[in-house]
Amino acid sequence: MDNLFVKKKSWIRANLEWLLQLIASLSWMVSVFVYGTYELGDYLQLLASSSWTASNIMIYFSRLD
Repeated sequence: MDNLFVKKKSWIRANLEWLLQLIASLSWMVSVFVYGTYELGDYLQLLASSSWTASNIMIYFSRLD
């Protein structure tokens, strides 16, 4: 019983961490569009946030295996 509780708690924690990472990366991405300037630094910010979001999505699907 305790082992099942520990596994469930660990699963919830891992998914919560993933969800918060995804929210942060998506918020960063959206902020580039909200801010509205499109200079080199803004494109680099968009590239970084897009990469982080893609990484979060790939991690989600790798955990399904």
